[in-house]
Amino acid sequence: MEGDHMHGMGGAAATPPMPDMNGTSGMGMNQHHHMMMHMTFFWDKNSEILFSGWPGTRAGMYAVALVVVFLMAFLIEWLSHSRFIRPDSDDVVAGITQTLLHGLRVGVAYLVMLAVMSFNGGVFLAAVAGHTLGFFLFGSRVFKRETLPYKNSSDLPPMSC
Repeated sequence: MEGDHMHGMGGAAATPPMPDMNGTSGMGMNQHHHMMMHMTFFWDKNSEILFSGWPGTRAGMYAVALVVVFLMAFLIEWLSHSRFIRPDSDDVVAGITQTLLHGLRVGVAYLVMLAVMSFNGGVFLAAVAGHTLGFFLFGSRVFKRETLPYKNSSDLPPMSC
């Protein structure tokens, strides 16, 4: 064998390097370390959640990321079970308020979903804990003042996936 040529292949060159994630051949000046995307749950603080490079590799930033995911899930439950519009409000103002609240709730719900799609076990548990505590405080019968089953307990319709 000589150089890049394989014996018995009629002088065919060796297979070129596979392209990396940014489309280069991996042999240029643009070589970056890319984190592998997990497709199964893993338990590690070295993870990317929502944004490239966040939270990084420090345990403190990972803890901050878990708190952020928890609070976003908690916020979704608060928005889903709270009343912000007075019954005597103008219909147009009430409709705009409902629409803005719905958009906020859906946007935050998608962020939580994307965070969970990092497949990090801690992120998953933080999201479930935030939804659970939020529902317990705002949606369960434990802290409800109203007991009439036919009254709307929220300005927003139920969440649907």
